[in-house]
Amino acid sequence: MNGPACNIHGTAIVLGTTGFLITGPSGSGKSALALACISEVRRRGRFAALVADDRVDLTLANGRIVARCPPAIRGLIEVRGSGIAEVETLSACVLDWAILPVRAPFDPRLPPEQEELQLEIGRSLPMLRAPIEAMLSPMDALAALLPEKLVL
Repeated sequence: MNGPACNIHGTAIVLGTTGFLITGPSGSGKSALALACISEVRRRGRFAALVADDRVDLTLANGRIVARCPPAIRGLIEVRGSGIAEVETLSACVLDWAILPVRAPFDPRLPPEQEELQLEIGRSLPMLRAPIEAMLSPMDALAALLPEKLVL
């Protein structure tokens, strides 16, 4: 059974078989994090793709949160300061996790336990914080945080 729908500010990607919604305010590094993760996973010989950048349509289908791209921006991603790029995309994905890009200094140093991103469709996603602009690659951070879920 399908449920409510909404359009939110964010970026949706698939890494392997796991769907991620990258969230945060404008300029926080969502698109850059998405491109970095997709590129790194592909270099490792695994599947990775963009679903939507900047705006994401969310729906509930059979109890799962599904992300789709609004047609007007399908296949496009912003490279901040450089322009808009065309990239290969998927039409939809099931979302498993939310990611919040964070920059040093980290405040709080450790995120709240079992942090969740509340969505306008009446559901939530477990949230991870991914360091950006650090010596640790975003994919290495995600692989360390989700070793049993993100096989790369």
